[in-house]
Amino acid sequence: MAIFTSIATAIAGALFGGSALAASLIGGALAFGAKLAIGKLSQQKQQKRKYTAVQGEIQFGGDVPVGTLYGVGKTKGQRTFYAKWGSGNKWNAEVFVLANGWCDGLEPYVYIYGEKKALVSRPVIGNEVANYHIEGFVNGSGDPVLTIRFYDGRPGQLVDQKLVDVSAGLGNKWKSTSVNAGICYVVVERIYSDKLFGSKGRPELEFVLRGLREYDPRKDSTVAGGSGTQRLNTPSTWVHTKNPAVHRLNYQLGLRALVSGRTLIGEGKSLGQIDLATYFVAMNVCDTLRTNGKKTYECSVFVSGDDDHTEVLKQFDDAMAGYGLNRRGLSGVIPGAPQIPVKDLTVADIPVDRAKDLQFRPSAFERFNHLSGQFTSIESMWNPESLKPVYVNADIAADGRNRQTSIDFLQVTDPDIAQYLLNIRYRQNRMGGKATVPVSRRFGLAVQEGEWITWRGKSWLISEWRADDRLRITLVLSETSAAIYDDAGIQPGPVVIPPTPPINPSLLSTVQNFNVAVGMINGAQGYDTPALVFTWTPPDDPTITAVRFSYQIEGTTELFEDQCTSPEDGLFRTTKNVVSGKVYNARATITTVPDRLRTFTPWMTTAQATGLQTLLTGLQQLQDDALNRFKELQQEMDEFFRPRLVELLDAFSLEGAVGQIERQQIVASIGDALAQITEERRVRVSENEATAQLLTYLQASLGGTNARLITEETVRATADSALSSQITQLTAETGNNAAAIQTEATARADADGALSSRINSLDADVDGNLARLIQEETARADGDSALATSISGVSADFNGRFAQGLVKFEAVAAPTGVDARFSVMLRAGTNQSFKVSGFYIELYTEGGVQKSRMAIQVDQFLVFSGNSGHLPFAFENGELKLAIANIGTVNAGLLQSLNGKMKIDLNNGTIEIFS
Repeated sequence: MAIFTSIATAIAGALFGGSALAASLIGGALAFGAKLAIGKLSQQKQQKRKYTAVQGEIQFGGDVPVGTLYGVGKTKGQRTFYAKWGSGNKWNAEVFVLANGWCDGLEPYVYIYGEKKALVSRPVIGNEVANYHIEGFVNGSGDPVLTIRFYDGRPGQLVDQKLVDVSAGLGNKWKSTSVNAGICYVVVERIYSDKLFGSKGRPELEFVLRGLREYDPRKDSTVAGGSGTQRLNTPSTWVHTKNPAVHRLNYQLGLRALVSGRTLIGEGKSLGQIDLATYFVAMNVCDTLRTNGKKTYECSVFVSGDDDHTEVLKQFDDAMAGYGLNRRGLSGVIPGAPQIPVKDLTVADIPVDRAKDLQFRPSAFERFNHLSGQFTSIESMWNPESLKPVYVNADIAADGRNRQTSIDFLQVTDPDIAQYLLNIRYRQNRMGGKATVPVSRRFGLAVQEGEWITWRGKSWLISEWRADDRLRITLVLSETSAAIYDDAGIQPGPVVIPPTPPINPSLLSTVQNFNVAVGMINGAQGYDTPALVFTWTPPDDPTITAVRFSYQIEGTTELFEDQCTSPEDGLFRTTKNVVSGKVYNARATITTVPDRLRTFTPWMTTAQATGLQTLLTGLQQLQDDALNRFKELQQEMDEFFRPRLVELLDAFSLEGAVGQIERQQIVASIGDALAQITEERRVRVSENEATAQLLTYLQASLGGTNARLITEETVRATADSALSSQITQLTAETGNNAAAIQTEATARADADGALSSRINSLDADVDGNLARLIQEETARADGDSALATSISGVSADFNGRFAQGLVKFEAVAAPTGVDARFSVMLRAGTNQSFKVSGFYIELYTEGGVQKSRMAIQVDQFLVFSGNSGHLPFAFENGELKLAIANIGTVNAGLLQSLNGKMKIDLNNGTIEIFS
């Protein structure tokens, strides 16, 4: 390390006169100290790592250590690719790496939005091993909108061709070489659905993976003691397992890279460095059925290439209540199971001239009498759950006080196995005697590590075998007993009930006890309007900031929404989009800060139809809608009659043009008489653009009289767009009198759409009195919509008085709907005030439903037959006047005679007669 060399040189110069040897020694010491400190920090960090069958966070990017799964576990994976395509980016795809190595497959379910959903098999469409869609995630046609393509990581697996095809035109491409050989991954493809994803956000999936296929030497007939077709160097013969001893062996052998053979995960040992005899025994013990019909030991655990080997091996040892073993330099394992003692150690086997170290009972500080722990519960959505604590009152009394500790078995998912392990570890600790005993050479050479012997009436495990340079043998013994592994007295593990919807207010995903009913809101003069009344139990949770409601008329698909920003009220009324005489369905959800998982309540239905809406309330809503539309039409009129001469003159230029310019001009003048013709041609070409322009200018003037004809023609082309335009301006002026005709035509096309437009303007101006006629036609189309518009406008302005008229046709077609409108607007007045009149008729889309409407803004509206004998139908000053009405049904609130002598209140059911 250069920094330590510099520091060492400075110290050597100050203390040892710049000695090179001193500098070298000091620098080495500093570097070693720093490395030791970093190693300690890394070791502390490693010890904090929880080894479990769950990988609970999505990992992003490439700076993630290689990892894999032994057994079965839940994972969110490592996201390595994302793509979106189609109209509005409606299609999305993500790639998640689940594990390194050849894995067995997916369990038939996933977790999404906190719920367990089944995986439904589909036919494969390419090179994937399996194809699924998720239960319940289908559109209205029954087609899946969330699919999974599974690749198991086998050598030679081929690329996901669909992902290559759909991303070919995108900035982020999935390459045809991206086969991910030796990597187990999924491609999650999603079609956006507002109904399924809109309120919940992007789905976060949790996959349940059957991990590595592993080598089992018991099933390899080329290995002594084995029988079967498995072969160490042929992964296609391996099978999936949850046997802890098989896991341990495969971890010691290591998961290797397919091309380089480098060890990615594990120790990378060979079979010659493994004590296969102990592994055979351990594997058989793990597969042995207990009295409850289950295998004795099983486990699952995620590991990475950065993990400490000792810590990982300890997880496998703990999962079979065993211990790691080094026998004559070979790595082995002792499973948690009773053995038959191989020899009895007698006094004659112990040399009297050598020291012994005996501790038949450990100190109270080394023993515990109350042991608790956790395991990973599949039923609890793979979350930790507590085991039944193990304690013995007699042990507590013997120790004088309660000594409690905990041991977790998060690599174990079966509660009965985890409970069995907890009891074994308690019994092993209570047994606890230890001894270091010298033995004769005859006895020592007859036994080895991992075997049981008897001594002084007890069973002992040989945990260590030592020999000095004089071949004097010493045994390190640990007290043991077959009773440790006895099923008797061990209760089954805890029964975990799958979680129900949360009732803790701080965990609420929606409101509780939601309901909807019909109601009426009273207005002025006894008028009522129908309403929906939403009720719920007020939540005791300050993070819930609003209750949102979705409702619809029964039998329809159009959804309406409203919200209450006071969730603690427990009641909310709305008249928004509520009509008379209809039954409504409604549901609710919540808004929280910070955001969290939210769900909708079940649909609820009103017990009866809404009441009849009174006349005035309904008319008020219609009036507001119409007024807003007429304001929009008036704004269009203001913009349309904005002077366009400036626009044409501004457009009449080609600033910044470089290239070739050719100019011709003819001029004749005598005194203040002038005649000229100017013609200019411009061309410009670059790597990115080509432009050509022709400008013609004709002028004749005499004193204050002018006549001009200006024409500009332009064409322009770039890599992704083309433009053609023509602008013509004719003007004639004499003193304060002027006339002008202006025409502009444009055609434009690019990668996103096409546009064509034409504008014609006729102006006549005498001493400030202006008459104008404008016609504008536009056609536009792009990938999302098509629009056609035709507008005609006339305007006359005389001495501060003006009159204007505008006729507009417009048609729009887009994914959100097909709309069309015809409108006529008239406006006249002075500079101080004006009057507006007009009408419009339209087809429009609201909430996905096509509707039509016509509105008229006049002081007096008449409908008559032309027969003088029939009085007209009239609307004037807010009153509808009709001489004769033939009506089948009348819905009304109040009937009152013109002279006030009689009043019938239909809402309250009263009749009043006045004298």
